[in-house]
Order: sequence, then structure tokens, then C-alpha cells
Amino acid sequence: MNDSARPTHAPKDHPTVPREKVGVLIANLGTPDGYDYWSMRRYLNEFLSDRRVIDYAPWKWQPLLQAIILTKRPFTSGAAYKSIWNEEAGESPLMTITKQQCAALSAALAERYGDGVMVDFCMRYGNPSTRSKVDAMVAAGCTKILFFPLYPQYAGATSATANDEFFRALTKQVYQPAARTVPAYFDHPSYVEALAQSVERAYAGIDNRPDLLIASYHGMPQRYLMNGDPYHCQCQKTTRLLRERLGWPQTEIRTTFQSVFGPEEWLKPYTVKEVARLAQEEGKTRIAVIAPAFSADCIETLEEINEEIRESFEHAGGKEFTYIPCLNDEPAHIAALAEVIGENLGGWL
Repeated sequence: MNDSARPTHAPKDHPTVPREKVGVLIANLGTPDGYDYWSMRRYLNEFLSDRRVIDYAPWKWQPLLQAIILTKRPFTSGAAYKSIWNEEAGESPLMTITKQQCAALSAALAERYGDGVMVDFCMRYGNPSTRSKVDAMVAAGCTKILFFPLYPQYAGATSATANDEFFRALTKQVYQPAARTVPAYFDHPSYVEALAQSVERAYAGIDNRPDLLIASYHGMPQRYLMNGDPYHCQCQKTTRLLRERLGWPQTEIRTTFQSVFGPEEWLKPYTVKEVARLAQEEGKTRIAVIAPAFSADCIETLEEINEEIRESFEHAGGKEFTYIPCLNDEPAHIAALAEVIGENLGGWL
């Protein structure tokens, strides 16, 4: 169906314009196009060159990155991606899941608002790029765009850099759409409810109740917290709200941080070390791990948590390790995201 028409009262030689719509653009971190060396190198170069991610002075950081890190790391990261790759679809699990989330959100918003809303997704690093999706939305008639970074907890290295890229894409538009960004939703009741339901489902399927639930969040340098980044505080609040919703005592859930990179001190305790300590020193031989900061399963959950962190726990004497998957396209998660979107579309529809 042709969704374009000549404006009323316009001369016959006026070009047709698409019917006005509201765009909802969800964004995730990103994924390499493949796990081969050059795909990994392109992706890692873009990711690790972002000053929001690594804030060292370029004259110090870039020689190290280009000459050493990007010579070696594409091999190790490529092997990690290969171990979880969706070979059937020819893409990473993050890409597969984000597509599923986008389709589910599109259906949910169409049911609520009709065909006046266009839903799509982009990646901060890799493909599809933010710029390409903003271009497509504008071309399709989106005069308003709601940009939604799928990071429940705000961090400069995730939410802010995604917003930066969105704003850069807007600078390229001749007819710039009105724009809004969705703030962090770490304490939204529907998000907390979806997390709690995922824990309850997982525990219902376990014969022996875990001694402890570990809420493992992506880490960041301690220095970022000292400079005013609210991420650490928002993670702690998410854990507290989850515990309160579950009705558990404080002794049954702990917050940890994973994915440490580089020589400086990061937020502690480190998940990989903490699970080993729990098994060795506290005798916690049955644990479950959930990753509330990730909206979709990815390399940090499927490979790091379910392989590396599991191995650390088992080598230290742990007996039963349960990984609780991310919310992905679970109906309660899609409903929560749709509710957050609806709240942020106020006045536009």
C-alpha cells in the first residue's frame, strides 16, 4: 500500500510525502557481523574507541588499542562469540533476540495505537547503525521519534553513548523530527515484576532451592561512580526492589559486577571472584545467577556468566549453578517495555 500522498492544496508538481507517524526506535549495545578476525576487529575498534567507554586520552589509548589489543583480542573474542553464535540465522543471539523484541513490541503498540506508530531497532556499535534507522524512519514519515536505549540502569558507557549517537544522527536530517529519549527504568514496577516472575519460574524448576541468588550487573571503573555516574546506585536499588517483591530476606540475594577490563579498580565485588569465594568460604554450593542490567542474552550472559563464571564457581567446589536467562521477549518483559514506551509517548498520540 502506498502510504504517501501530495499535501492538500499543493500544486500538481509537488512531491508526495509520507503520512506522518511516530517512530519508536529501540537500541541495544551491538554485535559483530561475524566471529571472524576482521568482523571482530571492526566491531571492537568502534566499541573500544568510544570515549564514553574508555575515557583515556586518545594519544595514550589509541596506540595501545591499535597496536596490541586489536591484534590479539579479535581472536579470543571471536572464539567466545563462536561458542554462542546462532549458526542457523548467521547472527549473534543478541541480534536474534532484539529482532524478536522488536516484532513483539511492534505488535503490542499496534494493538494499542493502530498503524500510526513505527517500531524498529538499531545497535550502538555495528549493524544496523543508529544513523541508518533514523534515516529510514524519517523517510517513512516519522516526524516524532522516541529513542529507547534498552538499558534498565543508566550508565554513561551505555545509555549516554546510545543517546549521543542518536543525536548525531539527527544532525544529518534536513527535516529534523521532534525527539525524546526514554530515561532509565531500573525501578519501574512492571520491569521489577518481570524480573521477579523470571526468578520464580526458574526456582520452580529447580529440585534444590539455591542457597543464594546473585544479581550480576555489568561492571564499570570505580572512578566513574566517583565522577557522578548513577549506575551503581541504580543497580543496588533494582536488587533491593527485586528482593522486596520476592519477599526474601537480605541474606538470599547479593549484588555483584562482572566484565572487568583493564588495570584500574572496578565496582566490587567482582562476580567471577565472589562466586568462588562463596563456595570456598561460605559453603554456598548451590547458587543462581540473574543479570538484571541486560535486556537480552548476549556474550556477557551466555558466554561469560554461563561458562566462565559457572566454571569459577564449580572449580571452587560449587555443586549446582543455575543461570536465569535475561527477560528477552518474555510476555511480561514486552508488556513492561510497552508500558514504559506508552508513558513516554504522552501527548504525541
